[in-house]
Amino acid sequence: MDRITDSTTTILDSKTTKRKYPEARIIVLDDNFNTFKHVANSLVKILPGMSKKRSWELAVEVDREGSAEVWRGPLEQAELYHQQLVSKGLTMAPIEKI
Repeated sequence: MDRITDSTTTILDSKTTKRKYPEARIIVLDDNFNTFKHVANSLVKILPGMSKKRSWELAVEVDREGSAEVWRGPLEQAELYHQQLVSKGLTMAPIEKI
């Protein structure tokens, strides 16, 4: 039995169909003017799902290590969260695409 092929069938390029939505990392940098409390409170207010405990751990990491990755996800959301953290006065690294 022969198969009839529909002439409107579209073949998608495998490179196009497997392309992942761009992701990014948000990194807070240490500075000499933001307090632990301000950093932690800003993270809780802006980043979805951020707990108070985790925000304090990240604030300590920023102080100890000089920076901390505070969020990772879709680039579009990263841009929004990054802008909001900057507006809170946090010192931020440029958005890092991954």
